Amino acid sequence: MIIITGGAGFLGSNLAAGLHEKGHNNIVICDTLGSDDKWRNIAKREIRDIVRPENLMRYLDLHGEVIEAIFHMGAISSTTEWDADLIIENNFTLSRRLWMWCAEKNVRFIYASSAATYGNGHEGFQDNDTPEALSLLRPMNPYGWSKHLFDRRISRIIHGIPDKVQERAPPQWAGLKFFNVYGPNEYHKKEQMSVVCKLVPQVAAGASARLFRSNNADYKDGGQIRDFVYVQDCVDVMMWLYENPKVSGLYNVGSGKGRSFNDLAHAVFKAVGKPTKINYIEMPKELSDRYQYYTQADIGKLRKAGYTKPFTELEEGVRRYVQDFMLKEDAYR
Repeated sequence: MIIITGGAGFLGSNLAAGLHEKGHNNIVICDTLGSDDKWRNIAKREIRDIVRPENLMRYLDLHGEVIEAIFHMGAISSTTEWDADLIIENNFTLSRRLWMWCAEKNVRFIYASSAATYGNGHEGFQDNDTPEALSLLRPMNPYGWSKHLFDRRISRIIHGIPDKVQERAPPQWAGLKFFNVYGPNEYHKKEQMSVVCKLVPQVAAGASARLFRSNNADYKDGGQIRDFVYVQDCVDVMMWLYENPKVSGLYNVGSGKGRSFNDLAHAVFKAVGKPTKINYIEMPKELSDRYQYYTQADIGKLRKAGYTKPFTELEEGVRRYVQDFMLKEDAYR
């Protein structure tokens, strides 16, 4: 049995699809579905059980003998959520409980960290998991901080830092620092959707793409850089980890190539079949003070661990997303 927390969400539902397509039928989804179309993210999958988050620990205790792995994708992922107590309860405290449960029951544990842990990027984007390296990072919002807090706790355990209560690790563990992920099944995320998902309806309707002007002389308007990674690449990394249980560690999951928002917009227009039209708008003042102008994953550690599959080029990933999903009557994976 495989548990996926946040299993009806963006990353979780794509992982469920990947596992299902590989013949795994004992998949348990832990999530809340609400009253919108989020349920459609998992409507095509064969699922053993759907468990609400507040019932998860009881479910784990009842089925501990047959649980092989937990993929912990569930979190409050909004970078604009400022209720730190709520974020810590969901993103740190629950993660700690799951880690300890997996260690006790000898169950593999793979969890979603985030590139938001790198903050403004002044310390670079290298996935060094030592306590010393992690102590230098300064996330810029409660979401990034909550993910970083858990990474730091795991680092102390893995590196054997003396503690009054010494904890041990699950038989396999991996923390995945996802960069700017885009792809099908993100439609429920509203303001947290990828730029691709936001642009396609506008472009298809004949409107211009709206991108932020730059307030940094080193970057032209729309020239701000992000590491955009197609969601299937993220699934492939998680599937590889599942198939290689001896691999553990904290890893960046990005394409390894920073691309501009202008590049992204051009790719969207091409995929939709429209001529490129871009309008540059002023960046909101509340965003400009903590805006990242550059992110690019260093994926050398993942490659060294043995992952060899190439990552999807931006233009091809956007084409697949737009033409195979967003422009279809059924946009869900």
